Amino acid sequence: MSRRLEEEKVFKDPVHHSIYVQDQTIWKLINTPEFQRLRRIRQLGTTYLTFHGAEHSRFSHSLGVYEITRKIISQFERNRYLDWPQEENLVCLCAALLHDIGHGPFSHSIEQVFGNDHEKWSCDIILGDTNINRILKEVGDDFPERVAAVIRKDYDKQIVISLVSSQMDADRMDYLLRDAYFTGVHYGTFDLDRILRVLRPFQGRIVVKESGMHAVEDYLMSRYQMYWQVYFHPVTRSSEIVLRQIFRRAKELFQSGYRFAFLLPQLRQLFEGTLTVESYLAVDEAMVQTTFGQWTKERDELLADLCSRFLNRRLYKYISLDQRDDALIERLRGEWAEVGLHPEYHLEADTPVDLPYDVYKPGAEPDGAEKPPILLLDSKERLTEISVKSDIIRSITGLHRGQYYLYYPADEVSKKAPALKPETRELFGI
Repeated sequence: MSRRLEEEKVFKDPVHHSIYVQDQTIWKLINTPEFQRLRRIRQLGTTYLTFHGAEHSRFSHSLGVYEITRKIISQFERNRYLDWPQEENLVCLCAALLHDIGHGPFSHSIEQVFGNDHEKWSCDIILGDTNINRILKEVGDDFPERVAAVIRKDYDKQIVISLVSSQMDADRMDYLLRDAYFTGVHYGTFDLDRILRVLRPFQGRIVVKESGMHAVEDYLMSRYQMYWQVYFHPVTRSSEIVLRQIFRRAKELFQSGYRFAFLLPQLRQLFEGTLTVESYLAVDEAMVQTTFGQWTKERDELLADLCSRFLNRRLYKYISLDQRDDALIERLRGEWAEVGLHPEYHLEADTPVDLPYDVYKPGAEPDGAEKPPILLLDSKERLTEISVKSDIIRSITGLHRGQYYLYYPADEVSKKAPALKPETRELFGI
């Protein structure tokens, strides 16, 4: 059962102004070592190398997702909406708070190289021998599994999942506003209060009152702009590429039997694929960046150079292409090998359309595999998928205007310029 704190706890927050904690379980979860670790994980990975203010953490974001979820539930209760199952309040709030508990340092780059899944780690932490698990079990023996099921998106009540994970969930609403604030841009701003007022529980799902359509349009346009101006920024992509190459090179060296001068036990387990929950929780960005500092002195010149580039922001430069040209990339890699550049590390093709982001998918169904669509509820209690009525949303749905980029270390390529073909020098402007 939910138990109230004797005195409400309040976090001051730059996005929501105040975050209110009223339940003992939530307060205890916030104060666990596992949740406090999120202070040492940046929300936006390497974006701080492009937008210097983007130093905010998964901790602050997780509190924000909790607060938006709390506000939505409070609004449902004030208006006495019968379709909202009030007995699910605590499981929903706990899932909102803990949805990112399994994120690792620079999580998406690590996930790509090592095949990790932060949602699986989240569930492992919730269900494992952890402080979080013990606190959740104080509510009930099955309560950790219920919270994990919401995060896995296989909970038996879709309406609960929708608040935490959907096309317009508390997670997305917080990170757009928070990321816009800390990057110093205005693209991600939208009328959160208006959206919260027009959300409705209806027939087992979360829908939007039709009069709130324009507020949702504003939200989705903000999301669209943030992707192209912030999340897909080519300089951020460059820093992610260098970071990913560090992990890839270190993994290759480990698998080849290379003896590192510095290698912490947790990273050894990561390379071996034997990382336990306890070891995983010890891995944060401070550990990873300390390791990179040590690796700048490794015997392997490529690893040392990549770590130095990342720590000192000597990122790869880039040129844009109108379309992906695999024949050109293959020719350049062959030329790189001939002149003494590393064909796999000193040239990388990248395009945002290859990334798992979509502004909005109207065809998605609530089957657990896709996030359900945004539905409008009219005065006659009829539901309509939003892009049917909104020209603005229809115009950006499924729209990919990705640019193709070639990333390369400009200083290394310039050294080899005399040996490169004239057309290659022209392509790279050297």
